Amino acid sequence: MTRTTPTRPLDIEALFPELAAFRGTTTRLHPRPGSPEVSASSVGGPLLWPADEPWPMCSEAHSRGRGRRPADIHRYRQVLASAWAREQAPGPTDEERKFLEELHREHRIPGASKTDPVPMIGLAQLYRRDVPDLPAGPGDCDLLQVLWCPFNAHGPSRYGLKLHLRWRQSREVGDVLTVPPQPLVAGSDGFVPEPCVLHPEQVPTYPFADLLPEELCARIDAWEQALEEEAEQQEDETTNEPPGYQYDLSIPPGWRVGGYASWHTTDPSPMDCLTCTTPMRLLLTIDSSEWDGGSNSWKPLEDQEQPTHHGATPTEVTVGRWGELNIFACPHQPEHPHRWSIQ
Repeated sequence: MTRTTPTRPLDIEALFPELAAFRGTTTRLHPRPGSPEVSASSVGGPLLWPADEPWPMCSEAHSRGRGRRPADIHRYRQVLASAWAREQAPGPTDEERKFLEELHREHRIPGASKTDPVPMIGLAQLYRRDVPDLPAGPGDCDLLQVLWCPFNAHGPSRYGLKLHLRWRQSREVGDVLTVPPQPLVAGSDGFVPEPCVLHPEQVPTYPFADLLPEELCARIDAWEQALEEEAEQQEDETTNEPPGYQYDLSIPPGWRVGGYASWHTTDPSPMDCLTCTTPMRLLLTIDSSEWDGGSNSWKPLEDQEQPTHHGATPTEVTVGRWGELNIFACPHQPEHPHRWSIQ
């Protein structure tokens, strides 16, 4: 089933014609629970990984001997979803609650060392044939695979992520690894994605406001302020919130490829390639939610009948405290190390 982004509440270029020069595109991935094949783009699905190629491991020193088992996390979600989906007496029964409590229990790995290799978890794989805004990788690779360590304990702060991105030529893969290594436990449920099929949709997008020319940004701010004041004067509780540039008209929420990064949590930060100093471009956004609150106008037409928050977290992936992870790539030398930020 396709997913279609609603028409924007208004034509922002009609109000600010200068924005036409900054218009870009981004591909909303629209992940939804399913059973993706290894030959398909997916979130949390099987990766087209060569059987003779080592699986990525995290050997960075950090605590890794305590957490929840990935199989228990998946089962917990399934039982809970089934319980609430019942038409008669929705919600867990007493017996189901006991089972859920057992599934939610943390497990310890006796004798686990802080440097024992931890298998990374396959987060996503994207084929260029499926995703219009996915650039070619090094050597014109057509497949991007993203994995991460299931513990939030890396880097100087000891709270950072550990990512692994792999580009490859899909046609060169022979025998496929059918049973990849899995971590014994994950430090957080949000590191374990639910298998999702994708429904890519390319939509227009515009830069984060603070990255626009100063005069244009000031005019947009003044326009938004005027809309808010007008809405307050109406004093009508049924009046919808006026559309805003940031949340309704520029950068869509959810998993997406290409376009512009949002900097709504921190000030914009230069993302230059650490190898060649070239300004990097947004490669992939991994979001904790497909829509919510101020970005609810982006809820696809096919999902409009659902309650506001129902279905907004199909991947079950959580970034930080419910944020988004933006991964950047060098546009001239895609083999150069990637950079990322959390918003």
